[in-house]
Amino acid sequence: MSNSSSLQKFLLLAFADTRELQLLHFSLFLGIYLAALLGNGLIIIAIACDHRLHTPMYFFLLNLSILDLGSISTTVPKSMANSLWDTRAISYSGCVAQVFWFLFLCSAEYFILTTMAYDRFIVICRPLHYGTLMDSRACVRMAAAAWGTGFLNALLHTANIFSIPLCQGNTVDQFFCEIPQILKLSCSDSYLRELGVSVISTCLFFGCFIFIVLSYVQIFTAVLRIPSEQGRHKAFAMCLPHLAVVSLFISTAMFAYLKPSSIFYPALDLVVAVLYSVVPPAVNPLIYSMRNKELKEALRKLIQAVLVQQQ
Repeated sequence: MSNSSSLQKFLLLAFADTRELQLLHFSLFLGIYLAALLGNGLIIIAIACDHRLHTPMYFFLLNLSILDLGSISTTVPKSMANSLWDTRAISYSGCVAQVFWFLFLCSAEYFILTTMAYDRFIVICRPLHYGTLMDSRACVRMAAAAWGTGFLNALLHTANIFSIPLCQGNTVDQFFCEIPQILKLSCSDSYLRELGVSVISTCLFFGCFIFIVLSYVQIFTAVLRIPSEQGRHKAFAMCLPHLAVVSLFISTAMFAYLKPSSIFYPALDLVVAVLYSVVPPAVNPLIYSMRNKELKEALRKLIQAVLVQQQ
């Protein structure tokens, strides 16, 4: 196989060989996918319909839920279909689309999480300037910048990686088309072409990471100075869900994309991929609504309204 132009399809990693385990994988992923659809869908509708939630924090949470729905819909349905129909194949164009959309949505989500860290920094450390710095126009601009940067990052990587000759077969050691796994199929002398693009993206992502860390250092310093225990509890309740989501997303994604190629454990790679691509979209709604009274109240009213209409 001399280059990528001769490829018609890729073969994805199968979770299991026996029919029973394939159906078990389908059932588990179906449950996770439905939970992600339900949780994020409820948050999107609740924020859109409840005027009390039309604030910067919930505006960015709305963006996060949309991105979560998109990212999990890019990878999980195809994996479920492959298990259900006992196949491993994905078309070349399907793999290109999967790489682009997954990278676009995950990159935009990372930038939205960075923006959410900035929002929490302003509300806790600069409360008197919050109305000026986080007005509706500024929020829209920051969200648009996150989506736009994610789009450009995904377009650059996708165009670059699929222009590299692939000489090592068509078997992708992952349940979806993932850049590190596709790079393993490239010719050794072509790997450096993607390396230059990766350096630019890595600098950008590490810049956001440092910004998040510094923001939370100042946030926790300010919170610990709050004299009342109730005030500290409220501040921590606002920040900890976001910090938990960021920690899970960043730690697993960094391991998947930045670990040395010499470290190769297929089972470990599979678990890490599930942790950063499947688990966050399903658990993020639970994390954000667990200790958020306003959001829980909006969700309760929404569910009650749906039940009343059905009756």
